[in-house]
Amino acid sequence: MNNFQSLDITKFLPHRAPFLMVDHVISIDDEHVTTSFKIKEDCIFTDENNVFNEVGLIENAAQTCSSIVGKSYFEEDDLEGEGTKLIGFISAIKKVTLFASPKIGETIISKANLKSRFDADHYSICTLECSISSSNKELLSCEMNLFIQEMPKS
Repeated sequence: MNNFQSLDITKFLPHRAPFLMVDHVISIDDEHVTTSFKIKEDCIFTDENNVFNEVGLIENAAQTCSSIVGKSYFEEDDLEGEGTKLIGFISAIKKVTLFASPKIGETIISKANLKSRFDADHYSICTLECSISSSNKELLSCEMNLFIQEMPKS
């Protein structure tokens, strides 16, 4: 498993602030990824009680999961991804279990595993499992399907 902590996740995720819910890739390979995200005060998915809500947790899981597939559109020596653009969609959420919600200031760790993948010309459909924790306490587990598409270079 490769360590890409300094990897710029925005090179293979289409999300940008304030909608980017992954700060760092801790480790990644073709079937697994671990990411981290520190919940800040200006996060769009926090509520009046300073809690990172369920929608934010699911979006973090989706972004973590899609990075496995997104990474595969780049060569190992070209993870800067010049010119390659991807879009992705959650096509199904098969199962979600919410155990707790983290608060502002906490860092969540998300781990995803690829269960299945179908690749066609310029797109991928995949099923992934993800779990999110903070301070060794599980917050959420889920299984989802994603559709990832490579956009034509301009």
